[in-house]
Amino acid sequence: MKDRAARIFPLVAAIVFLALLLDWLRREPRAGLPVTVSAPPPLPVVTGATIRLAAAEILRAVADALSGPDAPVVLQARLENFFSQPRALPNESVLTFRDNAAYQAFLARAAAAGLEVAGRVDGLLSARVRFTTLDGLAGDLLANAGDYLNVAINTVVVPPTAPAPEDRAGGPQVPVGNNLLSELGITGDRSTWGQGITIAVLDSGVAPDPTLGSRLRLLDLGLGTAPAEGDGHATAVASLAAGASPDAAGVAPGADILSIRVTGDGGTSDVFTLAQAIVAATDNGAQIINISMGAYSDAAYLSSAISYAMDHGAVIVSSAGNDQASQLTWPAADPRVVSVGSVDGVGQQDIFSNSSPQLMFTAPGYEVQAAWLDGERVYFTGTSASAPAVAGAIAAMMTQNPGMTATDAYQTLLQYSSDGGRAGTDPDYGVGSLNVGWAMNRNDPARVDTAISSHYYDGDTGNMEFVVQNRSGQAVSGLTLNVDNGSGASVASLPSLQPGETFTATVPVDDALLAAGQLTFRTTLTNPPGVPDAVPANNRAASTLTAPAASP
Repeated sequence: MKDRAARIFPLVAAIVFLALLLDWLRREPRAGLPVTVSAPPPLPVVTGATIRLAAAEILRAVADALSGPDAPVVLQARLENFFSQPRALPNESVLTFRDNAAYQAFLARAAAAGLEVAGRVDGLLSARVRFTTLDGLAGDLLANAGDYLNVAINTVVVPPTAPAPEDRAGGPQVPVGNNLLSELGITGDRSTWGQGITIAVLDSGVAPDPTLGSRLRLLDLGLGTAPAEGDGHATAVASLAAGASPDAAGVAPGADILSIRVTGDGGTSDVFTLAQAIVAATDNGAQIINISMGAYSDAAYLSSAISYAMDHGAVIVSSAGNDQASQLTWPAADPRVVSVGSVDGVGQQDIFSNSSPQLMFTAPGYEVQAAWLDGERVYFTGTSASAPAVAGAIAAMMTQNPGMTATDAYQTLLQYSSDGGRAGTDPDYGVGSLNVGWAMNRNDPARVDTAISSHYYDGDTGNMEFVVQNRSGQAVSGLTLNVDNGSGASVASLPSLQPGETFTATVPVDDALLAAGQLTFRTTLTNPPGVPDAVPANNRAASTLTAPAASP
């Protein structure tokens, strides 16, 4: 018995359950559309509380029980304490097994042990079980201790306590409206973009809509496929990834959408269902999996599902979170997941968008026109809107570059993204903002697109920084940058910039700002004579800098 128990210890691993925070967004009325909500009404959703499951202690308890005379009594007491943890779904457990033989043996004997298998993820050798008493589970653990890798509770998901918001200067946010494609640099015929690619939307259930046509496929994991009443969140997400109609246009209108509903009618879910959906999406051919939801805790079980998707060539895209926090929600916080924050219609970081050094991308997410229920159109706000733009862009890149994998596609999009904030990678913008037009035309040596990429105020140095980026397929020399702050103008000659290279021009502002209280900077970038610009709109930019409030 002692030898048998000793074999358990190398298998012991603590699981941290992730619960999901639905990334619903706020109401923002806008004129011109019959439906003026930017998101569904708030739903009671998931928890961000970290529940460190004592799976290791349970397996140790099995080992102790096997070596003692009161095995059933000892183990029963430990299990009762284990399953009484806060937010544990009553009379449920998630069991993970050491190998396939152990897993199949359990499935064959579960009913006889009084355990109902309520869900399976065969690829992870895991089962969700229900029971009326702990006797059956305790007995199976004692009789088959060496088969188990982990014993875990399944958690209820409830609204989290979000981290404290960062202190950010507010400013006017510019709606994207029905201009998502132009904001991403997309022009011309894109009807074939995404053909043959499947984007899975793990969300509240996508409703049929003309913008998706016959490309919508539904997969039922036991929660149904139709969205709950009034909940068009998933439909909006799907339309931004793959909508084809002009009034709900997505990036990849040729892509197929696989909708997997992971929420119940009350908007709640559980970690087992999300992991099950990731595996199911992968098994059903999804190359791209969009998850516009998250929570503030890691989860080993979810991590296994992410590994499964990646091992099968799928890429997961997830929203960064809408809490103005300096950390990402999970699964976006997983470094293997493509994390996406939000910018407005002129490329400014949206004040609600979470930041982190791990952030990969930003994409438009403020009042973006999208599909809703019953053919309606809404203005949709949040990182939930930003993530599907990236998911669609990955699908588009794959079809326009035969042989390109989903991983290759998102890495290419990262490389050819518009720099935001301070030059280079930063926590607010990641590598940059999604620029599909540049990525699609990256190999055109004749194309010239020089751009004013951002205005950035450095409070430490008291300088305004004006970032210029060469998004051309060739080096460009002879650029000039005009900077006007309302009281005077200056002209700077820029060095020759290689394709993709940036240059930062700086202007001291502290003294003038303190005197004026507010400064508006207008910049104009001029190409050398005879060098036309493919996107002249990005050669002008303006920003307003307000003096910080005096300390009390």
